[in-house]
Amino acid sequence: MSETGIITGEDGKDRCFWHGNLPDYLHYHDEEWGRPVVDDIRLFEKICLEGFQSGLSWLTILRKRENFRAAFAGFDFEKIAEFDEGDIERCVADAGIIRHRGKIVSTINNARRAIELRNEFGSLARYFWSHEPGAAERPEIFDLAHLRANPTSAASVRISKDLKKRGWTFVGPTTVYAFMQAMGLVNDHIEGCYCRKEVEALRCTLVRP
Repeated sequence: MSETGIITGEDGKDRCFWHGNLPDYLHYHDEEWGRPVVDDIRLFEKICLEGFQSGLSWLTILRKRENFRAAFAGFDFEKIAEFDEGDIERCVADAGIIRHRGKIVSTINNARRAIELRNEFGSLARYFWSHEPGAAERPEIFDLAHLRANPTSAASVRISKDLKKRGWTFVGPTTVYAFMQAMGLVNDHIEGCYCRKEVEALRCTLVRP
């Protein structure tokens, strides 16, 4: 990795370093990460998976994502909210996912809280995007030094505190910031990454919910 945090791929494109040129991780970097999302199911899935990722590599979760989707009804929070003790035991026994009972129970709890949030705000998207940080909270240049120095942000702290007050679990500020980065509430592709301009263009034309 260069001092800028940018690496050049075999296709000649300059990218953020963190995908390590692993094919599946590279695809995630290019096609998903940072591109704005306003779909409630995808937003709920991501915040749950970020909770599962805590203490682990995101690549581990990414490679198990289809198994998680199968175990958790495609992350349809209406369905997950109906899960019972039998579903908890089924998930705990599922070798295809992270068999952490606390995080499994948290996903079910958060599904119920998500219904409450949707009923109050109209959608999860409207809630989360209402917390999108303004320009004053963002650096003028997003470089490797800023990325490394800021695993959280003022906005992620605010969202985390509010979600916890609403009964959500496994939603600490670092988890929430990773969620914000992935779902495009911020553009944290490093300056010089070819995706940065693409993501910014999508954010500029996005109709906020």
